[in-house]
Amino acid sequence: MTEKSGDKVFFMVHVGPAGRELAQRLKGSLFPGGEVVSFRELKKGGMDGLGEAWRRARAILFIGAAGIAVRTIAPFVEDKKKDPAVLVMDEKGENVVSLLSGHEGGANRLAREVAGFLGANPVITTATDLNGLAAIDLFAKENGLFIERPELLPALSARHLEKGSLAVYTDADLELPDDYVKVNAPQEADVLITDRLFFSEACSGFYLRPKSLVLGIGFNSGTGAAEIGNAVALALKEAGLAHNSVRLIATHRKKAAEAGLMEYAASQNIPIRGFSSGELNAVRGVARSEAAMKALGAQAVAEPAALLGAGGKDKDPKENKNLAMGKRAIGNVTVAAARTMDGEGEKTKTKTLFVVGLGPGGLEHLTPAAMEAIRQSDMIIGFKSYLAHIEPLIKGKAVVSSAMTEEVARAREAACLAACGRKVCLVSGGDPGIYGMAGLAMEVASNVDPELEVRVIPGISALNACASRLGAPLMHDFAVISLSDRLTPWETIEKRLHAAAGADMVTVIYNPKSGGRKTQIEKAISIMLKYRDGGTPVGVVTDATRQGEDILVTTLSEMDTSRINMKSTVIIGNSMSRRQGGQMLTPRGYERKYAL
Repeated sequence: MTEKSGDKVFFMVHVGPAGRELAQRLKGSLFPGGEVVSFRELKKGGMDGLGEAWRRARAILFIGAAGIAVRTIAPFVEDKKKDPAVLVMDEKGENVVSLLSGHEGGANRLAREVAGFLGANPVITTATDLNGLAAIDLFAKENGLFIERPELLPALSARHLEKGSLAVYTDADLELPDDYVKVNAPQEADVLITDRLFFSEACSGFYLRPKSLVLGIGFNSGTGAAEIGNAVALALKEAGLAHNSVRLIATHRKKAAEAGLMEYAASQNIPIRGFSSGELNAVRGVARSEAAMKALGAQAVAEPAALLGAGGKDKDPKENKNLAMGKRAIGNVTVAAARTMDGEGEKTKTKTLFVVGLGPGGLEHLTPAAMEAIRQSDMIIGFKSYLAHIEPLIKGKAVVSSAMTEEVARAREAACLAACGRKVCLVSGGDPGIYGMAGLAMEVASNVDPELEVRVIPGISALNACASRLGAPLMHDFAVISLSDRLTPWETIEKRLHAAAGADMVTVIYNPKSGGRKTQIEKAISIMLKYRDGGTPVGVVTDATRQGEDILVTTLSEMDTSRINMKSTVIIGNSMSRRQGGQMLTPRGYERKYAL
């Protein structure tokens, strides 16, 4: 979604209960934070009510006639960089039309996602999408590139459609789509991705600016914003560098709070970072400035600040290729520039691997954070049975599925792709941190690329889902033990069973039985019977919350293991647990302290 829009998804229903039911269904499964409103009632409140909804929306899904939707939003449509995504659906949910902000706002992607969930027809009218081409504005957004002259986009898109490809010159480290052909001569390019200016005299192409430059600025106290701005503009022009590629201003810590610099930075929407004299003095090879030393105790400001802001700590500017512009003194201002280093400083793109817990199955049990991580990713990797539960969310994305015992290969492939800059989501059943993929992904990622961030998105674990089906068996301390000896020796598992049973802990058993492991659950029951009464309640839930769900509440001595398989979770109560109305309850002890 566009960064300048709001944060809510609105479902605006025009007529009838069918549309409202459809909206509630989408809200419950795909957009838990969404808001369902009647835009007939909203219009009665006047333009202010509609305007407020427009400002708050990151997406609006109209359920009703397209003509009414168009007339409703017409007064508020401004710019595709600011407008929210707008979709129109018929109240039967048969067609989902991407109406506004298809690329920038994400309406095209959202239309496919909603249509996939409903089994509907996504209606996409943007030409590049229809022809299977990578839209340049969407490519720019996904890679953090500044579009220098957006008014040239229509002509460039027309050229893209006519040729079926774009010639691209880039000195940035980017992965290009298949229909972008890399050229070595900037004069031959339709699109130039560079932070350099000198090409513009020889080329009339379309410029995308990577946010790759850090400005180091030193100045006399009291220098105004206008003078700082003029000095920066002149220095960058003389060095042949694009102002639109500046991502950070670096200076001395005391200078960072001066009014002139703060005003200039705010006018350009550029953050400021300050460094101490000690940090600046640690940079080698910098020409000493007596004025800076006298005023701040620093050997210099502009060059070392630029290098530190770009990640070039302890570098010698004379040998450092990342110094894009040596210091230039213009009036009361000294300016230098450095290029950000890959993996250091203020990063242009953070390499992130999402490890997402899908819960017990079904979109209704996915957390909003899990849905958002899946939406942000262009590649989804997981066990094929888990992927089936989120099929509506992953249509149109690259999907890699594999079998049960191939988790190491899945984690390695996910880490390698994420390290290369792909937006990867590695999915896990239940919660990824409980017998899931989180730990394995972290181990593999540290070997693939130490800079790769593994972001774990929690999910509803099987123990939570199964406990909810049984009542409240986990109301006191409990242990969770897997009976799979594929990675853990059985002797260790037995010790853990004895320990949990001896401590009178409710015991949750994962992986109780499989085609090749049929006796472990019998051994586990025998161990529990050494410490607990045969009447201790036991709950067995298979395929919790899924189709074919099976629930059994029994006792240790009457346990029927024939109903148990790898999809089962077994919960064995403690000495206080009891059966209550066909369910299980483990009292916490409230009755001993309070009148219930």
